[in-house]
Amino acid sequence: MIATVSIVAITCIAIILSILFFPKIRLGKFSFDTYWVVSLAGATILLAFRLIDPKETLNAIVADSEINPLKILVLFISMTLISVYLDETGFFCYLASVVLKRAKTDQRKLLLALYVIVSLLTIVTSNDIIILSFTPLICYFAKNAKIDPMPYLFSEFVAANTWSMTLVIGNPTNIYLATAYLIPFLSYTGTMLLPTIASGLVSLSLLFFLYRKKLAAPICAEEECETVKDKTGMIVGLVHLAVCTLLLAVGSYANLPMWIVSLVAAMSLFLWVIGRSLVGKRKPTELIRCLKRAPWQLIPFVLSMFVMILALSAHGVTQDFSRWLGEGFVCFKYGVASFFISNVINNIPMSVLFSSVLESLQGQAQLQAVYATIVGSNIGAFFTPIGALAGIMWSSILKKHDLKFSFLDFVKTGGLIAIPSLAVSLGALALIV
Repeated sequence: MIATVSIVAITCIAIILSILFFPKIRLGKFSFDTYWVVSLAGATILLAFRLIDPKETLNAIVADSEINPLKILVLFISMTLISVYLDETGFFCYLASVVLKRAKTDQRKLLLALYVIVSLLTIVTSNDIIILSFTPLICYFAKNAKIDPMPYLFSEFVAANTWSMTLVIGNPTNIYLATAYLIPFLSYTGTMLLPTIASGLVSLSLLFFLYRKKLAAPICAEEECETVKDKTGMIVGLVHLAVCTLLLAVGSYANLPMWIVSLVAAMSLFLWVIGRSLVGKRKPTELIRCLKRAPWQLIPFVLSMFVMILALSAHGVTQDFSRWLGEGFVCFKYGVASFFISNVINNIPMSVLFSSVLESLQGQAQLQAVYATIVGSNIGAFFTPIGALAGIMWSSILKKHDLKFSFLDFVKTGGLIAIPSLAVSLGALALIV
């Protein structure tokens, strides 16, 4: 037990250090993130030294169960690919340019418009794709308008990681926990809508307060171009996204697995892209770019963390942790615990850990704790940049644009917004569940 806990603890610390000090490894022309390499190394050591049985691990990974990590990865990556394709058609850029134009010279209107459009798009796509798509756009616009980009960049980040709670598909952590505990798509949304709205209103108010002085300066932007690169592709992509979301909503009542719905939708879209390219006698460049941009590194990361959590569970660590949390006031206990633990080991490993911890609870207490953990995993993302993969990607994009926003800056700003948002969201959840 001591060896297992030590290896997992060292791996988690190494993941944090890799994110902070050496986020990427470069080998010639290629570069890749280090966090998943570190997690893979930790899982490999556990398997190599037989601290967890390899055969049992394989059976758990491929088991025909709702907690199967492969199904969850298929669901998330399929939805991400559909969203990335929409981005390749110019859909997100078009919406952003429309929003920026309507704001004219008022930064307060601009912040509100950006917050609203990011929130709405996050609900039907995911927080990660919004961060990848909108962060560079904001950087370019702010430079053109000669305004401080940080109010908009942090507002985008907060909006994406608040409104991602609305639907199951908004965040990998939602998918993992809701699927593991058989929560139907519409039941999930019905429960999480009020906590999300409450948290969203609080976070928006705090953003306006914190950045009130910077938002007083006028905008001096040149008019942005409002064009879509591929109108036909955008329409087809939107139809696929709409149909997929609708089927996800009703599929749980028709015993239609979400991962199959999303996979079929992504395959259908890409077959259309390939067919269109063949008819036009050209390369399917959109498909190639989508595949390059997909978060494939999430696969080894999630599977590695899954192996480590299985090892902890096998040695009784998760059971001890669940006993420590107890069965009273589960909404606030699990919400606060998941919030802070997300910022120690990242919210995806936290969700894998808590999926096992939650097994000790029963009935309404378990359901309340599941939802509270989902709240903590989403809002915890804007407490520190380690809290979620979205934070890691966001920080990486800022560095590429030579924007300085240190770990301490993130915590000072994020803490002032995240903690009140968490309290309000958990309070609203306690009233519902």
